[in-house]
Amino acid sequence: MDGKKLALLIGALFVAAVTAIMAKSMFGASGAPQVLAAPAPVPTGPKVLVATKPLPVGTILGPDAFRFQPWPKDLVDGAYYVQGQANADPAKMAGMVVRSEITAGQPLTQGALVSPQDRGFLAAALTPGMRAVTVPVGGATGVAGFVFPGDRVDLVLTQDVQANGDSGQPLRASETMIRNIRVLATDQRTDNQPTSDGKTDVRNFSMVTLEVTPKMAEKIGVAQKLGSLSLSLRPLADNTQELEQEIAAGDINVPTGTDPKAERKMLLDMASRPQDTQTTFTTGGEVSRFARSSMPRTQVATAAPAAGGSAAPAAPAFAGPVVRVARGNTVTDTPVGGK
Repeated sequence: MDGKKLALLIGALFVAAVTAIMAKSMFGASGAPQVLAAPAPVPTGPKVLVATKPLPVGTILGPDAFRFQPWPKDLVDGAYYVQGQANADPAKMAGMVVRSEITAGQPLTQGALVSPQDRGFLAAALTPGMRAVTVPVGGATGVAGFVFPGDRVDLVLTQDVQANGDSGQPLRASETMIRNIRVLATDQRTDNQPTSDGKTDVRNFSMVTLEVTPKMAEKIGVAQKLGSLSLSLRPLADNTQELEQEIAAGDINVPTGTDPKAERKMLLDMASRPQDTQTTFTTGGEVSRFARSSMPRTQVATAAPAAGGSAAPAAPAFAGPVVRVARGNTVTDTPVGGK
């Protein structure tokens, strides 16, 4: 056998040996046990209450605002609410107000919360620059007890307008004075705790405390003397919808080039502010054809007598839209739509 054939034979044997070794390792690896990653160690230590979402100043705590979470024992502060302690009962903490801002995942501290029994509770619940005002309501005017602290309502004024000297039917009108008002408390109740069977406890109340601006507080004080006040409960979606309409109409200017988080916070603040502009009203004539649709006439004034003459009645004054009619030298005012 020459050297060339011998080299080819040795090369073939070498390739066959390498192939056999690779096939063996391949089939052997498929049957080898797989190495699994060890599960992450479960944190041990006491459980403390932490915020499940950002809690700005003035937030009224609800059951979904906090939860117990294991915390390293060496990092537990004496001001934390630790599970098992008497002051860390979630049922009793619902309704407390945030006095210092708390970020999501941060432990709740006793100094950052105010209980309804503590002094300064209502002041802590108020948004900076706002005022608390209390108005009386009844079962029919208070949405039958289905308004709870933290809800948002519209304030409606209903009144009868009777002009002096007019013995006819008064003008009955209802006006939405202020929209998107936050409810702070009903009677002296500041929380919305469920009953023992897990259902919401619906109770009628006689007084409701609202968060408004100083000017709105003055308007509400006058409105209580004019007629009766009632509440109209708002859905949560209306706040965003009205804000988008105001932005589209150009009533609110959103600056460009700002931080997205700062812009979102600004829009949320705008959506949570009460509004006393673009109010709506309804008169009795819109409800019944037999009711007035305009202001009644006022008392006819008497002009002072001229020298040597008798007193003459002055032109009657009207409240509401009028049409002035001239017939020669005689001018009369005629109400439009008056009854």
